[in-house]
Amino acid sequence: MQFKHPEILYFLFLLVIPILVHLFQLRKFKTEYFTNVKFLKELSVQTRKSSKIKKYLLLASRLLLLTFLIIAFAQPFFKAKDSKNATNELYIVLDNSFSMQAKGQKGELLKRAVQDLLENTPENANFSLITCSDNFWNTDIKSIQKEVQNLKYSATPFQLDNLLAKIKSHKSAFNKDIVVITDGVGLQPNQVKNIKDDENLYFILPEAEKTDNIAIDSVYINQTVNNFYEIGVKLTAFGDDFKDISIALYNKNKLTAKTLVNFESKIKTINFTIPKEDFHGYVTIADNSLEYDNTYFFSISKPEKSNVISIGEPEKSNFLSRIYTSNEFNYSNYPIQSLDYNLLDKQDAIILNELKDIPQALQTTLKSFVEKGGNLVVIPSAESSISNLNTFLNLFGGMQFKSLGSTEKMVTKINFSHPLFSSVFEKKVDNFQYPNTKTSFEITNSAPMVLGYSDQSSFLSAIQNSVSSVYVFAAPINKVNSNFQNSPIIVPTFYNMGQNAQKAGITALIIGENKPFIAQTTLTKDEIVTIKNTTESFIPVQQILNNKVKLTFNENPKEAGNFYIYNTNQSIENISFNYNRTESNLENVNTSSISDFKEISNVDALFDTLQSNRADNQLWKWFVVLALLFIAIEVLIQKFVK
Repeated sequence: MQFKHPEILYFLFLLVIPILVHLFQLRKFKTEYFTNVKFLKELSVQTRKSSKIKKYLLLASRLLLLTFLIIAFAQPFFKAKDSKNATNELYIVLDNSFSMQAKGQKGELLKRAVQDLLENTPENANFSLITCSDNFWNTDIKSIQKEVQNLKYSATPFQLDNLLAKIKSHKSAFNKDIVVITDGVGLQPNQVKNIKDDENLYFILPEAEKTDNIAIDSVYINQTVNNFYEIGVKLTAFGDDFKDISIALYNKNKLTAKTLVNFESKIKTINFTIPKEDFHGYVTIADNSLEYDNTYFFSISKPEKSNVISIGEPEKSNFLSRIYTSNEFNYSNYPIQSLDYNLLDKQDAIILNELKDIPQALQTTLKSFVEKGGNLVVIPSAESSISNLNTFLNLFGGMQFKSLGSTEKMVTKINFSHPLFSSVFEKKVDNFQYPNTKTSFEITNSAPMVLGYSDQSSFLSAIQNSVSSVYVFAAPINKVNSNFQNSPIIVPTFYNMGQNAQKAGITALIIGENKPFIAQTTLTKDEIVTIKNTTESFIPVQQILNNKVKLTFNENPKEAGNFYIYNTNQSIENISFNYNRTESNLENVNTSSISDFKEISNVDALFDTLQSNRADNQLWKWFVVLALLFIAIEVLIQKFVK
């Protein structure tokens, strides 16, 4: 037992006073004489004996009364089990990602967790609340009650390591108690590996009763047939028990098509045919599990011709005119000597076809062209200056050409997962006609391989940035050196390299991925681009690129949907945003990664645990009760003991 004010115990010396009072009784007995003292003598003995007993009882009660009263003022206590963490600051991490839409025993997991916080957090408890979308530092539950009640689901997936890093950046002189309320979807062991010894980590893990879920994974153009698009809708089923569900396609909120989907496999693709014109709508399914992944917004702009220029000798560029036909492309070829540099900024793709030397002025122009979203294709010449070529490629990455080899090689490897070949192959092909090259350059690079030789070296590599790509061949592809021009794969390869995806593809950006978008508009110095729909409006980060604007969205918008890009008050383009689908798999719960930390059932149990472990056991009240008890005992002694 310890005392908060041990100096008060010196007053125990006052116990000497009642002892002295009782030992040195100043009152004397007076003797009275009677004629018959027989009975009087006997009565006198009994009275003196009772008085002596009463005196000792009163002495004991007064000593104990004074003792307990002094000890009570000294405030005795038993030290808490976890007293070293009694001053810890409390941080509550609340997962408000979309997986918390799942239903538990008492409703949606997030809503139940919010109710638990509001009902069981003491009003005098100071803490910080961190969610995927909002932060409330050094507050109490009463101050943020309204904000917590209106807390919405976040488009940002739950990343515990990022939230813990945010807490660590909040400097404090005290140790931390961190309470994580999450369903555990996507939780990985490496997210809690950097927890320090002075940080106490607790987990409250609400569980979903049902983990089956169907999500719309993506929408893409499967093929173009005459005046129609065939779009593919990819659905993914998580779980085992699924019934037929309906899927509907809407254009500007008007129903375009509807059908039923049955899941004989985990992944299902549904095709719809729509007119080859502007489309600004969404596809939706009727799944009663998670809601956020039941709708996928997308936009298709009316096809515009892509502008493609090849720079090189006309006789070596004839094959390109057969690929870039006039109904889909504005294609032209210029020898290097007659090239008009003013045309380059207006192109979607530029092909350097076997140039012996790339002038410095052209290198500078092409670097700017790629940064503004244009695709660049480099086909080397057998007579190319290696040093000149490497200097140019250094502008885009670490790719380097070495000596020209004379070994004939077969092109046998296709990177089917590369974006260049998305929707080109229905399945992997192993028996296509392998093209070859008689001579080729040895290349050292870390860029992804698109097409490769049988010896695992690269024939076509792609250096990609956020808005464009630089494609580099390892060998000349003229008919003297290669039969690649006769291979069926040349058409989709060059077709997709020359195509502007925004002009001929689906626009469906993912919120939070921060992928730039190139808008085709010209801004004056004082003009800005605004993104808005009927419920939300924001101004993206924007960079003027001649007749284009590069837009970066950061964490905007807050909600998925179809939006319009405005230059002042004029709508110039459609754009769509969707939520990331990483939260769709409710079976992706890895509680073993947090087995080293304490799990608590609810918020009430959390504060009970902290209170019982951190609070000292105060005893002064019990000593006050004992003091009062002995006051009562003294009164009873005075009244009933004769």
